[in-house]
Amino acid sequence: MSDTPWIVAAEIAPPVQRARRWLAPPTIGRGLLAWVVPALLLVFWQIASSVGWISDTVLPSPLKVAQAGWTVAKSGALFENVEVSFLRAMAGLVVGGAIGFAFGLANGVSKLSEHLTDSTLQMLRNIPHLSLIPLVILWFGIGEEAKLFLVALGVFFPIYLNTLHGIRTIDPQLLEMGKSYGMTNSMLFMRIILPGAMPSILVGLRFALGIMWLTLIVAETIASQSGIGYMAMQAREFLQVDLVVFSILIYALLGKLADSVARFLETQCLKWHPSFQSGPRA
Repeated sequence: MSDTPWIVAAEIAPPVQRARRWLAPPTIGRGLLAWVVPALLLVFWQIASSVGWISDTVLPSPLKVAQAGWTVAKSGALFENVEVSFLRAMAGLVVGGAIGFAFGLANGVSKLSEHLTDSTLQMLRNIPHLSLIPLVILWFGIGEEAKLFLVALGVFFPIYLNTLHGIRTIDPQLLEMGKSYGMTNSMLFMRIILPGAMPSILVGLRFALGIMWLTLIVAETIASQSGIGYMAMQAREFLQVDLVVFSILIYALLGKLADSVARFLETQCLKWHPSFQSGPRA
């Protein structure tokens, strides 16, 4: 019975999904395809800058941006700021994600908990968390606590909502079947509820990762004395447009890296799911 969700999912895989896996390009090909559009954009950007379509005062060429990045990397400031921003982002994700996951589980399995807390959380969700920055600065100043609070608040709701949704969509017949086989509540949770809700939970994680970097960018550019956002603001003060663009690209690369990690977790945690049996995607 411990393999019930995996067996059921494998048996009901639609022919369309099988055809999709058969027609899909090899794994290496998919990985390369993911970078075709960014590479073409870089080429067009360089050409447009070289022929004068784009002014360097508006958007420096990729070569000049790369040179600015190399200069700041040689000084050691780049790696220090990237490390600071990465640690801030991960700390906020762990705190906010853990709390959101806990509330999602509690409200998903307990009607009492849902009635007590869900309405309040839904009201708070509709308050843009970035609009709280002036209040957060008054509460915490411009120290690390303010950034941790904002990032944690930003990632809380995607993980909470998707965890709650995943548990609510569990097939009741699977739960009844598990109970008929004498499963305890803990066994039902570990073997049916959690695996069944995992696809939705991981979707919430991917949403949370995007909001995490968005929140950190704003927090670091408004109130910070270190980090990638601080580096960008310092470059703006000295009209170093190439370094500002480089800082933005660093955020984009970190976001892509985080999304790739989330996709890898999907392939590892959802091997039983038909949609994730064709190997990791780009």
